[in-house]
Amino acid sequence: MNSVPQAYLGVWQRTLLTTGAGLRDCTTQVYWLQTARLFADLRIPRPAPRTPDELASQGGFAGISEVSGAHCQWHRAIDFQPPSGRADIGRMHFERPDYLLEDGLDGSYHEVWERLPDSLGRNWGQWLQAADGRQGCLLLAGDYFLFAAGRTLALPHADSLQALLAQASGPAPLLDFELSFGRHRHGRQPWRIELSTLPGRAGQALLAAGIDPDQSARLRSAAVLSTLGGRPPAGGWRCRELPEFFPVQECLT
Repeated sequence: MNSVPQAYLGVWQRTLLTTGAGLRDCTTQVYWLQTARLFADLRIPRPAPRTPDELASQGGFAGISEVSGAHCQWHRAIDFQPPSGRADIGRMHFERPDYLLEDGLDGSYHEVWERLPDSLGRNWGQWLQAADGRQGCLLLAGDYFLFAAGRTLALPHADSLQALLAQASGPAPLLDFELSFGRHRHGRQPWRIELSTLPGRAGQALLAAGIDPDQSARLRSAAVLSTLGGRPPAGGWRCRELPEFFPVQECLT
């Protein structure tokens, strides 16, 4: 799979969503960080979710992007929401270098994306895997980072995470999925998380001050990988070249 075109790299903020069903959304906080191959996406409603049912309405995913002509496909290796069984492909049109329009192939939705100016330049991504079965990634674009850590639990097909939550005995395993987005300020201060699917993580540090975002060898070191995330895996994260894609489960296990 080839690298995505240079034009896609950076952090894109969704400023508008409209659908054929009449939905218009310009309030949900949506950020998509794209590297040469890997991507991660974070979607958090306003006002900030607090209850388990509200937290289950969040979204986000990570994996590999593939661009073919005007089409972009996002291959999701980990997903906050349960799998829908539908391919995630958009028809893309750059009105300007930092202003991107996305339309569903069936015309069911239209999205407007604007690239954050401070997300240009530095562009780096590392896929991660843990001994407990979780997958994740650490992605950098300009001054921004996005860290993802999936569940140990594989989800079955379902209409939504809220629907699965209604059937589950407890919310903890279903909501144990971290997507944390923020800025590193080139290591001049702690890498501050600004937005996260885990509410308690907002305002915390992903990494300590002094961790240089341009020292990729250090970012891949055992010392750093052992601390990543709100629930670092025993033995730390291990670097992996590409995500692993698993079959969808038939039911919760």
